[in-house]
Amino acid sequence: MAPGATAVLAAAATLALLTGCATGPALSPDDGRLQVVTTSGILRDLVANVGGDRVTAASIVPDEADPHSYEPGLRDVRDVVYADVAFSNYLLLEEHSVITTLDANLRPGTPNISLAEGAVKYAAEIIPLVEDLSLDTVWLGLRARGDGADLGATRASDVTISATAAAGPGEVFAYLTGSFGEADRFIDSADGFDAADGYRDDTVTLPADAHTHMSWVFTKPGVYTLTLQAALRATSTSKPVPLGSGTYVFAVGVDPQRAAKKAGIDDPVVLDQGHADLTVDLEARGMTTLYDPTGGGDATQRRYDPARVVISVPNAAISEVPAGRQFGFLGRAGSQVYQLPQAVLGKHVHGEIDPHLWQNVRNVIAYTKLIRDTLVERDPAGASVYRANADRYIGQLEQVDDELRATVAAIPSAHRQLVTTHDAFGYLAAAYGLKVAGFVTPNPATEPSPRDIAKLTTTVKNLDVPAVFLEPNLASRSSTLTEIAARNDIRVCRIYGDSFGPDARTYLQMMRFNARTLADCLG
Repeated sequence: MAPGATAVLAAAATLALLTGCATGPALSPDDGRLQVVTTSGILRDLVANVGGDRVTAASIVPDEADPHSYEPGLRDVRDVVYADVAFSNYLLLEEHSVITTLDANLRPGTPNISLAEGAVKYAAEIIPLVEDLSLDTVWLGLRARGDGADLGATRASDVTISATAAAGPGEVFAYLTGSFGEADRFIDSADGFDAADGYRDDTVTLPADAHTHMSWVFTKPGVYTLTLQAALRATSTSKPVPLGSGTYVFAVGVDPQRAAKKAGIDDPVVLDQGHADLTVDLEARGMTTLYDPTGGGDATQRRYDPARVVISVPNAAISEVPAGRQFGFLGRAGSQVYQLPQAVLGKHVHGEIDPHLWQNVRNVIAYTKLIRDTLVERDPAGASVYRANADRYIGQLEQVDDELRATVAAIPSAHRQLVTTHDAFGYLAAAYGLKVAGFVTPNPATEPSPRDIAKLTTTVKNLDVPAVFLEPNLASRSSTLTEIAARNDIRVCRIYGDSFGPDARTYLQMMRFNARTLADCLG
């Protein structure tokens, strides 16, 4: 057991009596079975089917909760401490605190399996994420590239990117807008940059191999420079490992070529469209710039030295400071600033691969095989049981896969359009002949912009879709989709994405329910 765990577990035991979440039975070292913790209820169900009576499985994220935003409690810590095996989906699906809770509290030597990544060896098919590039300006974010394994990094490690200096005619800010309109400030030149505290108030923290979107604000037109330095903190107690620094030039309301000349850049690369990330490369141990001007992903992504880059903030970026105390740091409400918008509202940290692999049943067959082999390795005495259970369950999965294909094939081709709450159904569409026509936001932790709402409304009208689909666990937070449906007199139907609910308590039930709802609402 981890040092200091006794006091934590005592408190957790009290808490567990007060909470009635559907996470499976609490793990215990005394029940004689293999103790398995998973991040989500879907993964817990897969483990239960393979493990059978030899396994007790519990999930950190309760059924009907959102793995993108769930915050673990003390009972979750206890289950992790008692676990003999751990399974997560990962590919940055789960809230980072779920992953850090898992990785920080497992006993040394406990198998800790990321199914979405490991299942590729079992023929799982993956789909790259596609960003929305329909912006009038460059979509500018921050990125930590590479896993940093050679530096001792794990998925629970923190990569920090700190602003250490800024110069220009006005102030520079970078902030995130949360789901409920709160503004989290990460860079603020107005109050200076304090090396004494490690630039704590001007630092963004990311997991390895992830990126995030931010709003960037400049209070006056002109040429600005911003210096960023990066570091890796492999564990909460380790010293930061420096990863280099870089200085970026911004042309705010002025000609980028003239800004380059003023900054002494002879051969500038102007970033003025598409998606760009100011990037710390954990493998090269330095700052760079990754720029995708057309949205082609890796095929069109280019790498540039910060010393050559000029980021264009055109006059089209002029906007007014919103009303509300949370935006007071930007200036007086209604005053003009230059802003590169966040593009999505709310916390949205992700990687390059769509993590929702389980929406393709063939991928869950790959998950099942990886779970089987992991349990066999951890508990060789149960090998025959795990293999037999996996074979039986794979047969059931193949049957559901066939049912889904037949069900979707019976839907008129013009109606095979999915409009959903968030972007969780790319695998379902690709595997079974549907098309993702639209979604409210990429991630349920984000809020739609006016542009998002207008675009989705137009999509619904133009395609004449008979129904839109709402995940039950997001119903209370997603009025946008129901309002669009009401205005266009179309149905709102249930569909299950990341979590179980009243109509689906197992993965097989979930996929069969989704097949029925697609047939009923689109057929």
